[in-house]
Amino acid sequence: MNQTVLITGGNKGIGLALTKMFLDLNYKLIVIARDFENFSYKDQVTYVPYDLSDVEGIPKLIETLGKVDILINNAGVMYSIPHENYQDGQIESMLNLNLKAPIKLIQSCVKAGATRIVNNASIAGQIGHPDIWYGMTKAALINATKSFSKIYQGKVIINAVAPSPVNTDMLDTIPIERREAFLKTVISGRFATAEEVAQTIFWLATESPEYINGTTVDINNGSFPR
Repeated sequence: MNQTVLITGGNKGIGLALTKMFLDLNYKLIVIARDFENFSYKDQVTYVPYDLSDVEGIPKLIETLGKVDILINNAGVMYSIPHENYQDGQIESMLNLNLKAPIKLIQSCVKAGATRIVNNASIAGQIGHPDIWYGMTKAALINATKSFSKIYQGKVIINAVAPSPVNTDMLDTIPIERREAFLKTVISGRFATAEEVAQTIFWLATESPEYINGTTVDINNGSFPR
């Protein structure tokens, strides 16, 4: 496959599942993450250690990577603490990683040739989420998805997914009582797997009809709205 895919946070969780899927179909892959400890695909991808909280450096970084056909904004952070306990640094970090970086990546990768973009948002952006700062960044990312689809007028197909909690390392940051309460609301009684979310993102990034543009695909197994 001649197309080049850029995945942020492609070193673990949903991002790693995506890395495997694209490699299996011989896409050229660029993975951006803060570290690549225990990452087993260094000889198969272009891996770029980079802290995306350095938002202003993103345009120059993308310029060094050459043509990008597909962007998947997957990297993000969640602290799962009461909003009144946030420190200023944590607020700024979350705004940078969950919102400002994806937007800067969209702008930069479109200049680099990207025509398909998928943003990994969250059900948190659609409900009154207990982690207010996290929910706000994801709601804004959903809004940005729709806004950019209008700005690019079909020249770039941009969509998002909004998963409910996924069985990855990030799940451990959610308090146990919230996890137990969530499981009572879903049809299957379990959390989504990283592969299930990755399959949806992969479809939006490669095969979905162009008429699906500016939308957000819910992946919540019947738990929304609550």
